[in-house]
Formats: sequence, C-alpha cells, structure tokens
Amino acid sequence: MWIEAYTHYQTNAQSKKEVIRMKSIDRGEVQQYLDQFLNQDLYYHLETSNGSYASLESEQQMSVCAFIRNGRIRYSRGTIAGAGPYRVGLKLEEGWVYAEGLTDYEMTEKGQLLLGGYDHEGRIGIALELSRHPFSV
Repeated sequence: MWIEAYTHYQTNAQSKKEVIRMKSIDRGEVQQYLDQFLNQDLYYHLETSNGSYASLESEQQMSVCAFIRNGRIRYSRGTIAGAGPYRVGLKLEEGWVYAEGLTDYEMTEKGQLLLGGYDHEGRIGIALELSRHPFSV
C-alpha cells in the first residue's frame, strides 16, 4: 500500500534514514487538524486494500483495492467519529468522502495529515491523507 507514512523519513545524526512512526489516534487532536483544513483546496490520498494478505490466507478470498492519489478536494465539514477504530467523513459540496477503520495518525512537518488503519497484526488496510500540496508520486 502506498501510504505517505511508509515513505516519510527523518535523517538522524548519523545521516541514516529512519521511518517516523504514527501515533494512536487521539480523537480530539485529529478533529482539530481536520478543522484546520476546512474550506481549503486540498490534495487527498485515499487507499484501501486487503491486497496480498487476502490471497495468502485463502486462494478463494477475493483481493480488493481502491486507490486515489493527488485527488483534489474541498470540504465544508470534517468529522472523526467512533471509539476506535475510527471513521472520518468529509462533507463535499455534492457528496462525501468517507474512510473507516482508522487507528493511527501523524501531522508531518510539511503540514500533511496522515491517517492509517492497521489490523491486529500491524498490516495496513486503509489510508486517508490530506495536504495543501501534492503528494510525492
């Protein structure tokens, strides 16, 4: 899965790259970040997949995926709900963008809000990311 969190690195003192870990969702904090993006032209990344996990567990299980990278979005209402895993809904002029199963988040130094959903084995199943600038391709 192409989630920005996997490609978000920080250089340490020895000039080696290390992955920055996402934090467990704090509903209040994520809601504040969603509010900061209200009524702005943004880029979003939305991806969900059971990917190769499905075929590894059962040959008969269907593998599914949805992928949107650098889509444009402007929302008038953004809400995080649930008790964990969480769901986020973004109200558009003529519809909604919705992601469910979110467990972790990060606000990057670039001002990108990264939300991911991981299962009990640490495998990612969903990503929703918001940014004022395009994501790397």
